[in-house]
Amino acid sequence: MHLHKFEKVWLIFGTGSLLLFLLVIGVGAFYKGTHPSSHLETIDLKNIESHEAFQPDNLGVTQVKEDQYIVNFVASAFNYDFGVDDNGKPLKKIRIPKGSTVLFQATTKDVIHGYQVAGTNVNMMLEPGYISRYETVMDETGEFTIVCNEYCGLGHHQMFASVEVYE
Repeated sequence: MHLHKFEKVWLIFGTGSLLLFLLVIGVGAFYKGTHPSSHLETIDLKNIESHEAFQPDNLGVTQVKEDQYIVNFVASAFNYDFGVDDNGKPLKKIRIPKGSTVLFQATTKDVIHGYQVAGTNVNMMLEPGYISRYETVMDETGEFTIVCNEYCGLGHHQMFASVEVYE
């Protein structure tokens, strides 16, 4: 079979580009150990409460230092569980002071869920069996909607909450 000179050049260029791409991906994945940052810690799906962060008393906002907070929550079947208020009602709104550093820690009991605080840089994928973490500084005041940005079933559109960043 006869190939034109330009066909040979493009075949060599395309094959070389593919091999270079695979080499870069291989080095990053196998030699450097690159992996998604949310997959650092696993959790037993049947016993999420055995992990200290996800015990019912530790869910919600916890102040660690003067301007540092941890928000622990569990996502499941169309709900973000931030714990309960003083009256025993589920929390749907969390409050954070402006300028605070916040570590969001989450897991899910059932299927893949998303966690996005609209209008900020907070965006995580929550996968069953893993603990996802995201740290950010909340430096804009306002009320921000929390939405599930991964389709999780028929009640997906009902999975929301809010974050209020106050002065």
